[in-house]
Amino acid sequence: MTTKGIKTVLHPVSDLGKAKEVYAALLGIQPQTDSSYYVGFDIGGQHVGLVLGGGPQAMTAPVTYWEVDDIEAKLAEVVAAGGTVNDPVREVGGGRIVATVTDPDGNVLGLLQDR
Repeated sequence: MTTKGIKTVLHPVSDLGKAKEVYAALLGIQPQTDSSYYVGFDIGGQHVGLVLGGGPQAMTAPVTYWEVDDIEAKLAEVVAAGGTVNDPVREVGGGRIVATVTDPDGNVLGLLQDR
């Protein structure tokens, strides 16, 4: 089962205002989502998100979310290959479900499915 590619990359930030300005300059657009805890940019079919303090996931580094057709099947496949579930499948709103796994070196990999 293949993935559809990278859909979302989330970056933990300590100051949303400062980070928003840097990413707006980098991407050449203003954010489509701008709240007190999250800023999101949609560009070229991908989403770049800035998460204050790493969010509830306590991210300490960027997490790339790979779009898949069947998140449960892909999660099982990655775990069978040696990955460890970090954050089980959960709904995050708007029909989107996500999960994260950790590879053998501790890198966090995100899976994302839109329903």
